[in-house]
Amino acid sequence: MEAAEIGPRRLRQQHLAGPPCADPVTVVRRLGCVQSQEYAVAKWSLAQRCAPGLVDADLQRLLDDGTILRTHILRPTWHFVLGADLGWIQAATAHRVHVFNRYYYRQHGFDPDTAPASARVITDALAGGNHLTRNELGAVLAAAGFPATGNKLAYLVMLAELSGLIANGVMRGKQHTYALVSERVAAPVSLSPSEGLAELTRRYFTSHGPATIKDFTWWSSLTVAEIKQGIAACGGALSSEVVDGRTLYFASDAPPPSPPPAAALLQGYDEYVVAYSDTKFAYNLAGNAPAPGLYAENTMLHPVAFDGQVGGFWRRKVKPKGIALDIDLLIDPTARQRKALTEEIDRYAAYAGAPVTVTYV
Repeated sequence: MEAAEIGPRRLRQQHLAGPPCADPVTVVRRLGCVQSQEYAVAKWSLAQRCAPGLVDADLQRLLDDGTILRTHILRPTWHFVLGADLGWIQAATAHRVHVFNRYYYRQHGFDPDTAPASARVITDALAGGNHLTRNELGAVLAAAGFPATGNKLAYLVMLAELSGLIANGVMRGKQHTYALVSERVAAPVSLSPSEGLAELTRRYFTSHGPATIKDFTWWSSLTVAEIKQGIAACGGALSSEVVDGRTLYFASDAPPPSPPPAAALLQGYDEYVVAYSDTKFAYNLAGNAPAPGLYAENTMLHPVAFDGQVGGFWRRKVKPKGIALDIDLLIDPTARQRKALTEEIDRYAAYAGAPVTVTYV
């Protein structure tokens, strides 16, 4: 395997190339967890991995009914995860997310050992099918003697999430709510700690591979020692190969790569983009980037990929009469790639259910 083959293999395993997944549930099950803090485009990234025809409302129904949940489970940041899988994945990862959060816990004057009291206030407020926004939970906590706003409130709520008690509820207009996991998940999958570690390891390397242990450490927050245990437990399901001094793991039965999409509007937190640290270079071998100073700091840019490689960036603005896309091309696409980009924009418009206007900047 050459370094240039890593990206095409990942595209195939992540179903951005080759046969699409049957539905969004299959996508999330295969990938394990899908980063989703940019909520609207995160839903689009699930639809991209399925056959054309899905619309935003299809994804929202799965999130509203609890089939797919959105919660803090890795690194820590928002991820989509199947409701049935939430418990065993959280059991494998929550202890490590607490380590990453420790500084912020101290900063706000609490820690996981003293969290049960505030968590009980939250769960009591949500019991009986109540779905409350974060600010509403803040008011309930304040009334119970746990005043918290801003980041402190965010981390108090996150502690309840990492304890497996709460996750997203039904959207209330444009507002996110929280609900009890016990009322959202009817049939949770039960795995022992060792089984959960092995299954999470298998899912990552079979869906995101070829990837290194360092990549999986970044994605999962697990330690190197834990990951090595997980790899050993996977047995013959995983194979490995050394490429440029890095040991890459991947599914032993992985099919050969399929031709990459000629053009794709990826979201900035797509798993093809952010699920790696050690080998993140694979999706942008040329190192294409916007000109320094062109965009304000912290501007959210989404990659435009041509044949699996970054060739530009796009931004999305929701307006009263539709969606405006600003596209900044860093390469001169071929006629084939331009045609594919037009088709991708049309597919996105159909998915969003809104007219899309495009400005090339």
